[in-house]
Amino acid sequence: MEAIRSCVGCGVRASRSSLLRVVERDGRVVIDEGACLPGRGAWLHCSRACIERAMTRGGFPRALRVSGKLDTAELENRLETMMDNS
Repeated sequence: MEAIRSCVGCGVRASRSSLLRVVERDGRVVIDEGACLPGRGAWLHCSRACIERAMTRGGFPRALRVSGKLDTAELENRLETMMDNS
């Protein structure tokens, strides 16, 4: 049975394989491709709506347990690339 995680954007529960794992590195939100980087991770759907909702509702700092604003530019750029290729 596959593990279930909740999206930090929309809150919908889904299987790990259908979500992206992100971690905080030096004040930036980065994608953890292999879901193996150390530290707390947050899970979200690969959609602009979920990323925007997580940013506006403070989902990333809360889920990753960091204070202050996180740089999500790398995550947003990666999402644009993924959407363009699909």
